[in-house]
Amino acid sequence: MREFTSPPLALAPPVGGLADVVFQHAHEDPRRVALGRKDADGTWRDVTTAEFRDEVLALAKGLLAQGVRYGDRVAIMSRTRYEWTLFDFALWTIGAQVVPVYPTSSAEQCFWMLHDAEVSAAIVEHEDHAMTIATVIDRLPKLRRLWQLDAGCVQELYEAGATVDDEVVHRHRQAVTPDSVATVIYTSGTTGRPKGCVLTHGNFMYEADTVIARWEPVFHSKKGDEASTLLFLPLAHVFGRMVEVAAIRGKVRFGHQPQLSASALLPDLQAFKPTFILAVPYIFEKVFNAARRKAEREGRQGPFEKAVDVAVRYADAVEAKAWGIGPGPSAGLRMQHQLFDKLVYSKVRAAMGGRIRTAMSGGSAMDRRLGLFFAGAGVQIYEGYGLTESTAAATANPPERTRYGTVGRPIPGVTVHIADDGEVWLRGGNVFRGYLNDPKATDETLHDGWLATGDLGTLDEDGYLTITGRKKEILVTSGGKSVAPGVLEERVREHPLVAQCIVVGNDRPYIAALVTLDHEAVEHWLTMRGKPRMDPSQLVRDPDLETEVRRAVVAANTLVSQAESIRTFRILAQPFTEEQGLLTPSLKLKRKAIEQAYAREVEALYRT
Repeated sequence: MREFTSPPLALAPPVGGLADVVFQHAHEDPRRVALGRKDADGTWRDVTTAEFRDEVLALAKGLLAQGVRYGDRVAIMSRTRYEWTLFDFALWTIGAQVVPVYPTSSAEQCFWMLHDAEVSAAIVEHEDHAMTIATVIDRLPKLRRLWQLDAGCVQELYEAGATVDDEVVHRHRQAVTPDSVATVIYTSGTTGRPKGCVLTHGNFMYEADTVIARWEPVFHSKKGDEASTLLFLPLAHVFGRMVEVAAIRGKVRFGHQPQLSASALLPDLQAFKPTFILAVPYIFEKVFNAARRKAEREGRQGPFEKAVDVAVRYADAVEAKAWGIGPGPSAGLRMQHQLFDKLVYSKVRAAMGGRIRTAMSGGSAMDRRLGLFFAGAGVQIYEGYGLTESTAAATANPPERTRYGTVGRPIPGVTVHIADDGEVWLRGGNVFRGYLNDPKATDETLHDGWLATGDLGTLDEDGYLTITGRKKEILVTSGGKSVAPGVLEERVREHPLVAQCIVVGNDRPYIAALVTLDHEAVEHWLTMRGKPRMDPSQLVRDPDLETEVRRAVVAANTLVSQAESIRTFRILAQPFTEEQGLLTPSLKLKRKAIEQAYAREVEALYRT
């Protein structure tokens, strides 16, 4: 199949702007809990719709008093926290445009985005961010204001706007239309300088309202309970931003968690007890691997692996029945599943807060087996696909018929088309307006309303999309063989000891790979085998470890022809990091930067 359209839902056309719903909800039900906010002592407290409206209004007044006007661009550089959402809606209330900046951005990255967007004011989280911008502020003549969250800027702005009349704010708010620009989000720059995607209030309303109307039933752990989610995705990324907007519009109670580490995230999942989460595959991999390591430490590796196998087979049988190609789980399998639910699966759910029964995943491909395991363990994951240019999700697996290993069907009102060269094209109300100050890139990406994504994919006979790679990442060996590296890299990464894998081979005689290690998993592996701790330079030469990684490479090679297989690999002592400029903030590999940084190691892979 080359093209598939999901019929649009009968939704009211977007009107006004994103901030209107804050005032509408407070008027309709002022005591309903809208958000959870973590106090300095670590206690979660409720924020009602009326409280949130009052804070948004007070902050909007302060911004006006300090000179922010309709159409101004204002940057936010921070981790995911309550104040980001507060500033988003206050700025949207007065018609300003938000420019998100990743908190890990370098001074030059900050300079490029703030200069390109002609930002007139910026909000930063702490002093280090302020110092980062200070190093380039002499080259940003249009930047007039800089506020710091950890220095009390919210209260400062409340006080500054105390004498501004409410009506002044509402006049600004009423001037906002669906065509007004809500935000300029810069791409992560995997293939060059970041480009500013111009997204409107209408783009976000279409996206959020469609997702709410189609997937709202999966937001609850059981029928009739309050929907809630913990947002730990970066709000500088379009996925996190869409979650923020959809939660406010969809009356989902949500909280913010600024750290993705298991030591910080798991306790907050326990305390907040969300009914569903939205995450990237990395999070689900971490939960799974932590459960596996815990079982090994307790001497229950065998039962755990058996439980994994049962969960996968059970979910696979349920999927087959849903598609009319199987009878469903057998009586024996159901009995095994019920036993392991008490012994294993309930503990996996408990680690995620205890109430989660569904989740949505995006940002990169999830392994089919991992998705089946979580489904079998009682957490149904709906995988989707999208870009910044499509305001997050363009496709997602529907609630009633998940097809594991795919990114689902187009969301309602969106069309997916597969071009002659295999590129995925999208069209719908969530597609962006274009790139800021870059008509050439806009013309190369938008074609009569179609968004050329740069991704390669296939559509099956039911309209389910599978992403097979990136056009610009296809490797061509010196023998003329074209190889999509993604499928190989993902399979190697499935091994619990592997953190990252990058496949190389462009203009080379064969395919090879650089592999980095998950040091937490390696420490556990050494302990379980009675091996002494080693420094990284010794570790990468350990023959037993090399055997483990070789197994991962052999497993990956079973997916491709001999000409496309990984012939040799090298284990690196340190992982690729964002700080080194080797990963994007959304954890994607910067291939050219990695190959340059490890040019010597790459050359060694091809020495005869």
